[in-house]
Amino acid sequence: MIYIPSLRSPADSEAAQPIVLGSPLRVPGREPLRHILVGSRTGVEQAVQQLHALTYAEQFQWSQPIIVPETGITITPVQGEVLQYLIRWRSVG
Repeated sequence: MIYIPSLRSPADSEAAQPIVLGSPLRVPGREPLRHILVGSRTGVEQAVQQLHALTYAEQFQWSQPIIVPETGITITPVQGEVLQYLIRWRSVG
């Protein structure tokens, strides 16, 4: 099963709201592990291609690129989940 993150963009409201990246539906016997790549379009595309080359994830399994609005993105965790991230520097040019 391929999970495409659910996104809720700001409804027509007076105050701008961030995009909300919702939690995936639970599937018995399976654990969702959300991979989030944030960076330049080129950097993100390169990382997706590298993960594909490592046979970790097919390119079509990723969502379409989402442009981060000025209001930001909110990630909604499920109680008990943890978050860990890594920053790796890549050469540009």
